[in-house]
Amino acid sequence: MTKLITIERLNTLAEFTLGQRWISDTESDLGLGTVVAIEGRMITLLFPASGESRLYASTEAPITRVMFNVGDTIKSAEGWSLLVSSVEESNGLIAYHGINTETEEEAILKETFLDHFVKFNKPQDRLFAGQIDRFDWYTLRYQCWQQQYAQQQSALKGLVGPRVSLIPHQLHIAEEVGKRYAPRVLLSDEVGLGKTIEAGMILHQQLIKGLASRVLIIVPETLQHQWLVEMLRRFNLRVSIFDDERCNEAYADAPNVFETEQLILVSLELLTKKKRWFEQALEAQWDLIIVDEAHHLEWSNDKPSTEYRRVEALAEETAGLILLTATPDQLGHESHFARLRLLDPNRFYDYDKFVEEESHYREVANAANSLLSDNVPSQDELTIISNMLNGTDISNELALVTSDSADALDVHTAKQSLIDQLLDRHGTGRILFRNTRSGVEGFPERQLLAHEFELPKQYTTAINVTASLNANQDVTKKAHQALFPEQIYQSFEGDAASWTEFDPRVQWLISFLKENKYEKVLVICAHAQTALTLEQTLFQKEAIKAAVFHEGMSIFERDKAAAYFAKEEDAAQVLLCSEIGSEGRNFQFAHNLVLFDLPLNPDLLEQRIGRLDRIGQTETVKIHVPYFKQTAQEKLLKWYRDGLNAFEHTANTGHKIFEQFKESLLEHLAANVFDDEALLDLVESTHAVNADLKAQLEQGRDKLLEINSSGNQDTMALANEISKQDNDILLPQFMIKMFDVYGVNQEDKGDNAIILQPSEHMLVPSFPGLKDDGVSVTFDRNTALSQEDIQFLTWDHPMVQGTFDLVLTEDLGNSSVALLNNKAVPVGTFFVELIFVAESSAEKALQLGRYLPPTPIRILLDKGGNNLSNNVSFDQFNRQLSPTGRQTGSKLVNALQPAIHPLIAKGETLASEQMEQIQQDAKSAMNNSLEQEIARLNALKQVNPNIRDEEIDFIANQQSQLLSAIDSAQLKLDAIRLIVVSHQK
Repeated sequence: MTKLITIERLNTLAEFTLGQRWISDTESDLGLGTVVAIEGRMITLLFPASGESRLYASTEAPITRVMFNVGDTIKSAEGWSLLVSSVEESNGLIAYHGINTETEEEAILKETFLDHFVKFNKPQDRLFAGQIDRFDWYTLRYQCWQQQYAQQQSALKGLVGPRVSLIPHQLHIAEEVGKRYAPRVLLSDEVGLGKTIEAGMILHQQLIKGLASRVLIIVPETLQHQWLVEMLRRFNLRVSIFDDERCNEAYADAPNVFETEQLILVSLELLTKKKRWFEQALEAQWDLIIVDEAHHLEWSNDKPSTEYRRVEALAEETAGLILLTATPDQLGHESHFARLRLLDPNRFYDYDKFVEEESHYREVANAANSLLSDNVPSQDELTIISNMLNGTDISNELALVTSDSADALDVHTAKQSLIDQLLDRHGTGRILFRNTRSGVEGFPERQLLAHEFELPKQYTTAINVTASLNANQDVTKKAHQALFPEQIYQSFEGDAASWTEFDPRVQWLISFLKENKYEKVLVICAHAQTALTLEQTLFQKEAIKAAVFHEGMSIFERDKAAAYFAKEEDAAQVLLCSEIGSEGRNFQFAHNLVLFDLPLNPDLLEQRIGRLDRIGQTETVKIHVPYFKQTAQEKLLKWYRDGLNAFEHTANTGHKIFEQFKESLLEHLAANVFDDEALLDLVESTHAVNADLKAQLEQGRDKLLEINSSGNQDTMALANEISKQDNDILLPQFMIKMFDVYGVNQEDKGDNAIILQPSEHMLVPSFPGLKDDGVSVTFDRNTALSQEDIQFLTWDHPMVQGTFDLVLTEDLGNSSVALLNNKAVPVGTFFVELIFVAESSAEKALQLGRYLPPTPIRILLDKGGNNLSNNVSFDQFNRQLSPTGRQTGSKLVNALQPAIHPLIAKGETLASEQMEQIQQDAKSAMNNSLEQEIARLNALKQVNPNIRDEEIDFIANQQSQLLSAIDSAQLKLDAIRLIVVSHQK
């Protein structure tokens, strides 16, 4: 066995001699020091490796004398090495005799000429060198290994970190898609159900699990900054926006600008209009591409749009692809097919075949509906189910669901089993996820509050004059004009005309805001100038704080306005938006929506209401509509309210209804008369067709797809598990100990938040994630959701993960001495506690941590070499121990060193035996898991062509590489603690 370093501690002035070599106990990174001056009671050490010198009081110097043993190989400052055969001390200096390992000749090496760069990293070296760490550091180090091990194997890894509400359908999609290799899916939840959050959660998992590292996010230009902020605030992901200016700057430093960052956000417009940058994006290698607002990718068999062709080219070169759209069929069924074609062109290559297959999907869905109901499936439905699950023995389940005498619970279990199997094999189920408001709980009520006003005479005059001047004008233009009398008035009176002086809607708005001054109010109108004029009027008349949000503002200005509205103190009461305010932004913290005018499109109306009507809205959404009676505004209000019921319920039929009644509606709106009877006929016709369409939609609902998209009951259990971990005090206790140990200042900020500040006495120059000016953190999800300026600490958070790395890659706490005050154990008895780690290295994408994360192995040996670790737990033992000073600890180590050496060797043997079992268990768990998944996918592939060969091949290749990685695991001694029994208090 290689002999280890022996330390001899000297504490009197006479024992210091010029030329002696000492090491600093508190600054071990200085290297080996030399005594260069002794003046009175002070000594000076020079550390040549670092060029530093230190002045110490001789009786209190935190330094340790270094002496090597016979058998050690030591290095000289000149670079040659000596195998020590004997040690001689003369006049306080040590000379080492032995063999020069290069020349194999006898040589002498005086301690003054030892290598200056000696540093003790191994725990046993540090222990014998007297570099003994604080008692709590050792405890914290072991807890780090335990927690890292637990989190690596946690099924919640990657799911707990996002700053999001625990909404079951979102968690299901994130968990189901995020764990896949190179997922290719279409997320098409209805407005307000959180597609962006779902995409972010998938991305977060892919990055944390190592399944992706280079990601391109493509969004409309207006949503770039929103995505940037969402990715940072919700997921701690720092993406880089690449616009034309950024690309030009990056091109000066790299031949391909898209290879200068890993997570890149780019507008669809840039890739469409700038061929140069598109070609560079195409040449770059991506693991995953995300495309928001994918319904803008228009396609026809004869002439696909440029946007579609650009994304198609990128999709062909990239393994993973996620498309987002709330309206999969809005631009027609062919466009919906085209988006599926982007995801898997081999599977969706012919539109007619796709339509034919869809008819069979509906048959399967109808059969599933029978299983979901109390009805007994028909013989035709049973045949469909049997054919769909061909190759699987479902005879018992079928017998139970058709039995008249079977127990109700058994029937329910059998039906659920069949549904679960159908879900796995159903049509587009693996690549298409669509949740609807009708199938998801958690949405608020919607209440329409219409406010009727007389049309001012100024508007009446302007409208009549316009009607006479534009008698032959296009009906569409007439209809649009009739909805905005303030625009007609200004066209005659000029931009300086102050319509707000007489418009009763303005006075009503001012009164409403004053009466509800503690309420946040979102106001949406069609035109930017209307919003600007209202903002100026509110301020001038009543000093009401308002923010404006319109298309003429930069992205930064829009974000600033939205933030001013969102703040709780010294903030805007009202946000005035042009139509762009109904795109992409979420203001569910407000409960009052004022539609200053109405859009001539049901989809736009739903988008407006959807800014407040979202999951997370805590109160009824009050929709205020001020309108002028006996005008086009009243006509449109009645058509929306009585024909579509579009205010208080989601108008999922709105697009088709509008296309059918568009011509009649425009004629009514354009007419300069109010025909009650004709309007009533239009409204009643609309109502009837709407009811019929809704019935068809309900009858044609693919409930199987909805269940697959929402996760059925499983995701509620997942949400509960995350909530349980959120409420566990283990993480707060762990991190607060870390802050204390490393010297991070902490100050309470309310009940659930802490302000962290760097201190002058921190153990490291910088703590992970801690800015120079400090940071506010919370461990509470609700606090994090309500206060976005506070960071949400979870086991996934970069600060927590960085803390693991900080501790476990350094030697903090890996050498310790403690005292055991136990009367039942004789004084002088000692124990050696060894923490070994079994670990292997592999590509991050293999996710080796699922089966063999770095695994701590604790060995507790008495002086006879008996392993007590199975009988004496770490926590139980640790509570009986007390710390000891460094000087006392060094003396105990020196006295017991000869006995400790063989115990370390014994511990390594015992740990090696445990590691073999750990490897076997890891291989067994890995093989069982991956072989089951391969078998499942192969079975599904027979009936569901959406299962790609690449997925199966990837898993098989993973299995082979994981076997190799597990077999090559190594054992290292990570920490050592000497425990000596003492009955002194």
